[in-house]
Amino acid sequence: MRSLLLNASPHGPASRAFGMARTFLENNAQRYGDGPVIVRDLVASPLPPISVDYATAITSREPDPAHFVLSEQLIEEIEATSFLAIATPMHNFTVPAALKLWIDYVLRIGRTFANTPEGKVGLLRDRPTIVIIGSGGFHTGENARQPDFLTPYLRHALGCIGIKDVTFFPMQGMVMPPQAEQAMLDCERDLSRYLAR
Repeated sequence: MRSLLLNASPHGPASRAFGMARTFLENNAQRYGDGPVIVRDLVASPLPPISVDYATAITSREPDPAHFVLSEQLIEEIEATSFLAIATPMHNFTVPAALKLWIDYVLRIGRTFANTPEGKVGLLRDRPTIVIIGSGGFHTGENARQPDFLTPYLRHALGCIGIKDVTFFPMQGMVMPPQAEQAMLDCERDLSRYLAR
């Protein structure tokens, strides 16, 4: 089993969510003898903005395949793996721009989802997926002081392409040293429990 790790943090390898995801995948590989991890850092190697050619091709009845080269590469990365991990911060209540752009490339009508009278139906195989969310503030639990649009949006976007087995692991209060340390310990505990299922 190969894994795909997406990093959407501007802190790159220094991101605590990214480090947590890498450690989890390494432990997962040791436990189950998994194959290599494909790492795509969406900040260190940013995706280009959606172009007019891509936007036109999406709505064309006879699109030029040349405009889908990057989209196809990103989709094939998902298809080549059996486990997906996403390490992301929460930016202004939702996903950061780098992750949103990845979503815009992989949600493609006729390729990763079909449009039906009942709505969008995913065309990709489901796979276990974890999302580790780092946030400076609190968006869940008794200390929540801000809304969380990231979790329902990302769950819906992934579900749209067929990925429904998604588990979220929040690390909250990461700008406050005592809370940050506890958040990391809690996340490690929850990931260990997930791994041991």
